[in-house]
Amino acid sequence: MPLLALPYPSWLKPEIIPGLPFRWYGLMYLVAFGIAYWLFNYQIKEKKIPISRETSSSLFFWTILGLLLGARILSALVYNYDIARPNPYLQNPLLIFWPFDAQGRFTGLQGMSYHGGLLGAVAAVVLYCRKKGLSVREVGDLLTAGIPLGYTFGRLGNFINGELYGRATAAPWGIIFPHAEKFPARLPWVQTLAQEASLPLPAAENALINLPRHPSQLYEAFFEGIFLWLVLWFLLKNRSRIKGFLLGAYIAGYGLVRFFIEYFREPDKNIGFPLQLSSQENPIHIFVSPWNFTTGQIFCLLMVLAGLLLILIFSRIDKAEKEKLQKSSPQKRKKFKP
Repeated sequence: MPLLALPYPSWLKPEIIPGLPFRWYGLMYLVAFGIAYWLFNYQIKEKKIPISRETSSSLFFWTILGLLLGARILSALVYNYDIARPNPYLQNPLLIFWPFDAQGRFTGLQGMSYHGGLLGAVAAVVLYCRKKGLSVREVGDLLTAGIPLGYTFGRLGNFINGELYGRATAAPWGIIFPHAEKFPARLPWVQTLAQEASLPLPAAENALINLPRHPSQLYEAFFEGIFLWLVLWFLLKNRSRIKGFLLGAYIAGYGLVRFFIEYFREPDKNIGFPLQLSSQENPIHIFVSPWNFTTGQIFCLLMVLAGLLLILIFSRIDKAEKEKLQKSSPQKRKKFKP
């Protein structure tokens, strides 16, 4: 019986050049930032928005800095939470940005949270726009129109690293990641999945087996990246003229897409399912019930609500501005460009 799984490509390595500390993951982030920056400036030029290239560059610098700080801080404080032991980052906050392990080896900043990055980026954009007198809603629209396409490359970097793989599966497109956690072959659910995927079970009593996983990094690269970008780009060209609409649509849209993809991602081992409404036993490594929610799904539900609320608020602000304009002098109405 043929193996119903795909081997992880052996030619994919995290390092661009073996032996040198340059990784595809870091390069993918640079590509992502570059694409978002280019699309931002493309829209400025196309719409003839009075934002200089210097202002655009400064905005991106502070936005990226806010993103990295927020992503790292939330990852360290939330995703490293373990009720069985104290969080080392709370005991020594300097460790959040310390790129070396206990042996002094350079490891970089391991662990980034998308939701923390979003909060950090939003805070940076709001502060910068207030300082420069720019419209937060307009700048937010321009940024979010290009962000998902750049996000695609970040997830491709995760795939090349062989990390953030999904839950175990017997689907024929499941991938056996070489460094994924192995499971005791004696467990009933492990035996069931191995048989469905036509994997031979080891005979030894304490043997471990590496099961196929959902390539959730690729799911995210497509749906949270390419698909969401196409939707937002369509809305950019055809949407109503409400400033901030695209920003709210991105936040709600990403939250909705990511919520469903989380069913294929493996939850953090030390957190599991913070909200478990099903009485069924649910190992975090497999999908059992849609009523067991991960930390990411809880954040995504909040994103959906926040995005819809922003659209409602921005719509009312836009309506109030138009009503105020209608009551203004004919000279102001003549200068107004919707």
